[in-house]
Amino acid sequence: MPKSRSQQIFEEELFPHMEALKTFAYHLTYNEEDANDLVQETYLKAHKFLENYDSGTNAKAWLFKILKNAYINEYRKKIRRPTKVDIDDIVAFREGDESGKATYHDMRQDIFDNTMGDEVTIAMNVLPYEFRTVILLCDIENFTYEEIAKILELPIGTVRSRLFRARNMLKDN
Repeated sequence: MPKSRSQQIFEEELFPHMEALKTFAYHLTYNEEDANDLVQETYLKAHKFLENYDSGTNAKAWLFKILKNAYINEYRKKIRRPTKVDIDDIVAFREGDESGKATYHDMRQDIFDNTMGDEVTIAMNVLPYEFRTVILLCDIENFTYEEIAKILELPIGTVRSRLFRARNMLKDN
């Protein structure tokens, strides 16, 4: 059975960028599960809006733009959501019954976790989102300034400025 045109586009043009999308998503969310969800959401939206994609153009930039917008939309939803509290935790706290919740916490593990990782990752984590994003897109994913401007929906001068400032911030860290 021959493949449909959309299947062919996904296999040949969109799926090859999955690892790059996962890396970018992880650097946005700092959580592997959230990053995978974000990549999945990106491909779902790509499928939904495949008619807007021109086959043979820059698929990677198109997918990164979808991912970035999905991340922003999810972030906005989380901000608007009220904090959830489990009523059982409140009841247990008021009754002083913390025995069921008692766990051993090893401070040495916190220290170990916080000291592991290379200097670049640590420095990148300190950067504000808008600076971290341009560094990731330019220096890690090798997008051109023009592509980054399209992905982030910014003027190219702003991209250059943010990249310059981000690199200076990294030097200072």
